[in-house]
Amino acid sequence: MEIFKYMKTYDYEQLVFCQDEASGLKAIIAIHDTTLGPALGGTRMWTYDSEDAAIEDALRLARGMTYKNAAAGLNLGGGKAVIIGDPRKDKNEEMFRAFGRFIQGLNGRYITAEDVGTTVEDMDIIHDETDYVTGISPAFGSSGNPSPVTAYGCFVGMKAAAKEAFDTDSLEGLTVSVQGVGNVAYHLCRHLHEAGAKLIVTDINKEAVKRAVDDFGATAVNTDEIYGVEADIFAPCALGAVINSTTIPQLKVKVIAGSANNQLKEDRHGDELHERGIVYAPDYVINAGGVINVADELNGYNRERAMKKVELIYNSIEKTIDISKRDSIPTYKAADRMVEERIQKMSKARSQFLLNGHHILSRRK
Repeated sequence: MEIFKYMKTYDYEQLVFCQDEASGLKAIIAIHDTTLGPALGGTRMWTYDSEDAAIEDALRLARGMTYKNAAAGLNLGGGKAVIIGDPRKDKNEEMFRAFGRFIQGLNGRYITAEDVGTTVEDMDIIHDETDYVTGISPAFGSSGNPSPVTAYGCFVGMKAAAKEAFDTDSLEGLTVSVQGVGNVAYHLCRHLHEAGAKLIVTDINKEAVKRAVDDFGATAVNTDEIYGVEADIFAPCALGAVINSTTIPQLKVKVIAGSANNQLKEDRHGDELHERGIVYAPDYVINAGGVINVADELNGYNRERAMKKVELIYNSIEKTIDISKRDSIPTYKAADRMVEERIQKMSKARSQFLLNGHHILSRRK
């Protein structure tokens, strides 16, 4: 892999390799952009096929966090870390202590959190060595389970998308088809039920489906039927790449708004939604409630303050739609443009700033 060529192409700032023989730690920290503030992003532990694959994953995910954090209105940049190893058998306390010391050595440029393959308990061990970690146990002042907050953000974002499609942000009487009824989607269904929406749900987990049917009066369908049901809004809340050439022709909805990551299989599928007049709420904008919630821990967690910030996802979806109409582009491109415009403005505003009594020249873009 031509690392510097890749970093130059997408304007990465830093790539850090961390090795500790005693604990078996092999980790990579990627910092994409710190124009808006310190880079925040989780630590993933995975059995990668190669070191190049691990590097590429860290870089790709770090860039994604820049966009997600910026779209959420956070004063944070984007970063990500990966630990190479099997999370089921390779973990040990020494590994995460060593990793915490590497994070501490970056002096606040990177702030970590849990991700695939890591847990709250792992973050607690990292916290023994550094304060630059979020998503720790509530006993240490964390925000706890982020799922309800992510769900609430999706709910308010869905209302903003509905306003564009139906000229009102009331969801009363609308039918919402929900794909996946896991931790986030269950709470989303609760908000939708309370708002007077009708629910059609599916999930490979039959118990999750039964729970939604019993608690919210939802109608259950088979997993392959969810795309073609008669509904107003489709909420993908499970796998990625579900908006594709096979599913788009089946859709009868006017809005797509859900919590799943990477919903578009390819960019051209976002173009197709735009051509069909379907309002698409870009996933990394609408599902940012979780990162907004954990970011609030950096100021001493206050749930009321965090929820007020999550409500601003409504404004972010509105702004994305406005840029889409302003520039005649699909909303997935408009979301990127919204982020890039914010970073560009801030890079100019921060070309010189005062820190601890010293003038620091920031990186220019």
